[in-house]
This record gives sequence, structure tokens and C-alpha cells, in this order.
Amino acid sequence: MRRWLQVVALAVLAFPGLASQQAAPRATKAALPPVARVAAAPVEANPFFEEWKTPFGVPPFGQIKIADYLPAFKEGIARERKEVDGIASNPLPPTFSNTVAALDQTGEFLDRVQLVFFGQLGAESNDALQAIARDVSPLLSALGDDINLNEALFARVKTVWEKRDTLGLSQEQKKLVDDRYKEFVRGGANLEAQSREHLRSVNKELSLLGLKFGDDVLHETNGFRLVVEKKEDLAGLPAGVESAAADAAKAANLEGKWVFTLQAPSIWPFLQYADNRELRKKILTAYITRADHGDAYDNKVTLARIAALRAEKAQLLGYKTWADFILDRNMAKVPAKVYGLLDQLWTPALAVAHTEAADLQAAIKAAGGDFALEAWDWRYYSEKVRKARYDVDEEALRPYFKLENVRDGAFWVANRLYGITFKERTDIPKYHPEVRTFEVEDADGSLLGVYMTDYHPRPGKRGGAWSGRYRNQYVKDGTDIRPIVVNVCNFSRPTGAAPALLSLEEAETLFHEFGHGLHSLLSRVTYQGSARVPRDFVELPSQIMENWVLEPDVLRVYAKHWKTGEPIPAELVAKVVKAGKFGQGFASVEYLAASYLDMDWHTLSQPREEDATAFENASMAKVRMMPEIVVRYRSPYFAHIFGPGGGYSAGYYSYIWAEVLVADAFQAFKEKGIFDQPTARSFRANILERPGTDEAMAAYVRFRGHEPSVEPLLIKRGLK
Repeated sequence: MRRWLQVVALAVLAFPGLASQQAAPRATKAALPPVARVAAAPVEANPFFEEWKTPFGVPPFGQIKIADYLPAFKEGIARERKEVDGIASNPLPPTFSNTVAALDQTGEFLDRVQLVFFGQLGAESNDALQAIARDVSPLLSALGDDINLNEALFARVKTVWEKRDTLGLSQEQKKLVDDRYKEFVRGGANLEAQSREHLRSVNKELSLLGLKFGDDVLHETNGFRLVVEKKEDLAGLPAGVESAAADAAKAANLEGKWVFTLQAPSIWPFLQYADNRELRKKILTAYITRADHGDAYDNKVTLARIAALRAEKAQLLGYKTWADFILDRNMAKVPAKVYGLLDQLWTPALAVAHTEAADLQAAIKAAGGDFALEAWDWRYYSEKVRKARYDVDEEALRPYFKLENVRDGAFWVANRLYGITFKERTDIPKYHPEVRTFEVEDADGSLLGVYMTDYHPRPGKRGGAWSGRYRNQYVKDGTDIRPIVVNVCNFSRPTGAAPALLSLEEAETLFHEFGHGLHSLLSRVTYQGSARVPRDFVELPSQIMENWVLEPDVLRVYAKHWKTGEPIPAELVAKVVKAGKFGQGFASVEYLAASYLDMDWHTLSQPREEDATAFENASMAKVRMMPEIVVRYRSPYFAHIFGPGGGYSAGYYSYIWAEVLVADAFQAFKEKGIFDQPTARSFRANILERPGTDEAMAAYVRFRGHEPSVEPLLIKRGLK
């Protein structure tokens, strides 16, 4: 019982594994992680009821039919109920082994179903899968409530918790006991009967509303396309962007035209380079009004209801607001600390953004424009100013950032840091032809896990980028079960004769998600419940990897021209690095504004349904948001906080919180060498392998020797 609600693949959401202090036998190719044997299938040929004899026990994606999911979910739920009831009714006195550890081992069958289903719901969604999600979500919610509110079970856990200091437990075991007890309390175990039933209804409604929100955003994202019919309307666009739009038109049976979508590889280059101002306005307006049209896919009422229900649930459980409830388990602990960090950054960021806006307005005037700067002008004129000021065009990087080379560069960095290797396997099942699969080995030749990549946008794939798992890492019967990890992204596709060529931002995203993947692959926990880390810590392992992207020693390995094989010119890199702080006012303001909006929605002290538009406007007015910049995620499509699972609710700030950690942590590598082995070993041991067994800040201090300050981040972003 590692999770009591569905496992959801969210944009930029990771499911990192951490490590135990207890050594477990390392997996080798001769002794692969065993696959759980399950009973004979009550439904004919349902792969979930059979042993998976695939390499490394990877799900047999090609054999799994949509009709297989619901029977498997129902069987998994029934099995977990039986397993949990057996623990609750155990006549023997409660111990760590027969209660807390036993609870951690329940739900194995349901886990394998959930991990596959929700992984596919994010990467290969369709109407049928979405319908199943709506059916099973309340069932999973009810299961979670039945476990959390099982009085006999809670009594056993509470007994172990009360005696935890006298049981001779390891650090990981003590932390697991403490976390499990808190999860019961946070799940309503101490509530009176009437309040428990009300909590059940709230949880059920929240689970369904989150699914609806996510489905509506996906529908709205896929439902728009900008069709360009005249060649002159493409003026300013790089050849690669134009070619990709032609390919998209051809795929839509509109050959001879050009199609642009709201997917990141399409919309952002268009806004950055297209000379046609009206078309820039049209596509950005479509993007920022998604799920905000007053129709069946409008999310304003849905999100207002979610926010109100969360406030109600928090107060039911004894917390002032939803943010207080969430942050209680994060490093920040209380809303005041989050607002305090945001405020430290907001004032200098806003000042820099206003200076940038003045520069852009001057560029408009210099170009003969007689209009005021608008949101759809920012990226376009920012690119003009950047090019004039630094003589750099980021599109010039693309020929050197071939997707496969960037990926191999990330692999090379991991090898230099940790000694691990990636070997591609073509005999492993995959859920889509574009998925690439790798066997990952540690320096001693032992198996670390399986790593999958899925890099291009498709109609059924949710937007953004994330890291997920198709199997968790833990120890079972003395054997170290290794994880199956997947990175899902939405990068530029190959166009014409050219391979997939990434922008600098996409290259950084690849390294970022790879960092999440490493966190999972290097996990060394005994108990799956030990894998949880605070939301505001989880981005540290990912964000720090971005620092290696432009390091000269790394660029020499992967940044080679896709046609000639020539290495990227040092002078081009120098220009990019020099221009690195350019535009940080804009980037900081649009992100911080979204963080404020998230916190404002989740510090509601009254569980009432707000007018979403008025609330958002008031939130932005409170921080004096610039009209020329749109908050990174407006409320109707803010899936990080309102989508399935709401993984970043009262937690979107965590990226900048982690960036404070990252700016300080990477200094350790810069001071001693970016591949310094003692530093890498310490980072692996304290950050990647084991922080779930201790408080996150304690783990960080063990690595760095001190707590971080915000100063390095302000300097890095050019805000000081």
C-alpha cells in the first residue's frame, strides 16, 4: 500500500525512488528482479492475471487490450482489501513486521495495473481510457478511504508508532512508521463517523473533478490549429519551423498549407519568429483561453469547485487551509515561508521585467511600429533585441542539438558522475513505436533498471514533460526489485530530411527529466513507502542536471553538427552563455506569478466557490502583474494544480524552492570539478539514494555541509 489514490502522469511530475540504509542484494543479469506470480485469469487472456515473461518483466504492452483494464482494476482492489483486512484482523500483537511492513507490501497486483494504466492515460490517452479512468477513480478513492478509515488497522499502526523508539528500528523503518501514522491521521483516521463519511464524498468528487479538468485541457489543446495558406504569412520563421508546419499540414490532409498547434514545439517558435503580428495574437489568444470559453470544456466552475472542496477537506482535517495541509509535509512547512521566498524574488524580478519591457518598446519604435507592447509581441521582439545585443540566434544551436546526441550526452554525464551505462534493447515491449528502451547498469555491472524515452508530441499525449515509472524499486523477500522508468516529453519532430533538432530549452528539458529518471534508477529503498520525498525537494535531482548542458567538456561530447559532425563553435557557445541572463525578468515573472496564483487559490480560508476569472484577476492585481506578460498557467488550464491528482497544488513554488537548492548545490561541483568523484558519490548517497529515510534538509546538509541561501539564485538569474 504505497499509494492509496491513482498514480498519475503529470507534466514535469516525477516519481523518484530513494534509498534505504539497509543493504539489499544487488540485481544482476543472472538474477533479475522476479515478477510476482498471480492467480489464473478469471477473464480469458488478460495479461494482468499472468506472469510477465518479458525481458526484465516489462509490461507486455502489445498484449494488453483496453477491455483488460477494468477487470484487472476490480481484481486488484479486491485483493488489496483482503490483504489489508488480514493485517487489521491479525490476532497477534502489532509489530513493525506484521503491521507497517506488511501494509507496505499490500497492493502488488493493483500497483502493476495502475502503473500501466495511468502511464498510458498520460502518454497514449483516448476516449476509452478516459472513460475507464472516470469509472475507476471513485473506486480507488473509496479504497483509499476504506484503508485510511479502518479503525482496527489504525489502532495497530498507532501502537507501533507509539513504541517506535523502543523497537530497535533502523532510520528508514522509523521514518516509515512515522510517515504511515501521519498518513492515517491526514486521511481522517481521527475523525468522528459523520465527518468520515463526509470526507469520503469529498475525496470521491475531487478525484472525478481532477480527471475532468485534465481531459478538458487535453481536448482544448488538441482542438486548435492555425492553418496558414499564404507563404508570405510565414515570414520570419526559421526553415525548420516552416518545414515542421508543412509536415503537420500533410498529416492533417492539408498538403500545400502549414499547420501550427498549441504544442510547445509549434507555438513557441511561432511566437518567437513570426513577423505576422495578427497571427501571433491569434495563436497566443487560443493558448491562454483554453478551457475558458463558456462551453462544455470550460474549466472555471470545475476548478473553483476543486479549490472549495480542498479548503473544506483541509479544515475537516484540522488545517486552516489546503496550503497548510500540503506544506505540512514539505520543506516549507507553512504558507508564510512560501510567500516569503516568492516576495524575495518578485520585487527584483518585476523591476528587471519592466526594464526589459522598455527595451522591447524601444525596439518596436525603432522598427517603425506605432503600437504598445502586448503579450504576443514579447517573445518576438525579445528575440530581436537578444540578437542585436548579443549577436546570438538560438536557432543556430539546433543543428548541433540532434535529439539522439543530446540524449547520449546526458547518458555520458551520468557515466562520468556515477559510472552507470545505458545499452539500448530492441527486444523489450514498448507502448508506441517511437519509444526507445535501455538496460541500465551500475559501475559494478549490476542491473539498475530499465529506462524508456518517449520524446515527441501526439494527439493522445498530455502536454509538457514528465518522468514516471512502470515498476517501483523496493526490496521483496531479500531481492532488490529494480525500477522501470520512463521519460515522456513533447520535443520537436524530425522535419523533411533533417532529424529531430532541439532548441536549447528542449535540451535542458531532456537533461531535467533525465535527472528525475536518475533519481528513480539510483533508488535504494527497502520499502516502497520510503520513496516519498517532499514536493519542494523533488525538483533538485532534475534541475541540477540542467547545469551540465552547456559545460564545455559536455558539449564536446554531444554538440556536433548533424550534417558535418563538426563540434559546436566555441564562440557560439560563448555568445549563448553571455546572453544567459537576458530575458530573466520575463521568465521569472511569468513563473512567479503562477506560483502566487497557486498559493492564493489554496490559502482560501472559506470553502466557497469563487468566480475563477475575478479571483485570478485579483490575485494578479495584488502583485501588480504586468499586462504585457501572461501568467505562465492561467487557472483554467493550470493542470499542475487542478489536473488529475493535483500533484503540485500549493506546490508550484517548489521549482523555485528547488532552484535555490540547485544554485547552491552545483557550486560544490564547480568548486571541486563538475565530475569530481567524492562530490558525485556524496550527491548520489545523500540526495539520489536515501533522503526519504530522513528529513530532506538534513539530507541536503549532509551533502553540502550547510543550508542554502537565496543569494546564489538571485545572482544566477541576473536579478541582483
